[in-house]
Amino acid sequence: MSVNDPIADFLTRIRNAGMARHETVEMPYSRIKRELARILKEEGYIKDYSEKGAGAQARLVVELKYDPEGRSAITGLRRMSRPGRRIYRKRAEIPRVLDGLGVAILSTSRGILTDHEARRMGVGGEVLCFVY
Repeated sequence: MSVNDPIADFLTRIRNAGMARHETVEMPYSRIKRELARILKEEGYIKDYSEKGAGAQARLVVELKYDPEGRSAITGLRRMSRPGRRIYRKRAEIPRVLDGLGVAILSTSRGILTDHEARRMGVGGEVLCFVY
């Protein structure tokens, strides 16, 4: 199945799996999805991620994280920049998500970074999504 916005598809699959209390969610593999999953793991929003298969059949498997009461570690995922409306920010204009409690993920010239890393490195870029 062809998807016009693979990042929105990635976020929607994670959001839907979290609401349905699934342990894992599987989706078509791409490098940008792998990098988004890496950041989500580093920030503590998911347990782990792994790659399954090779070539055109490759899949990305994301293990979701829940607290002891069964609530998802991710309370919100919001796609910011989209194919029809790209949002770029300079380093001084990088948004803060929930006064620093959430994370903005940016695509920069130095790769996919969180808002904290981008500010520290002094680079701006395309604001992909907010996670909180």
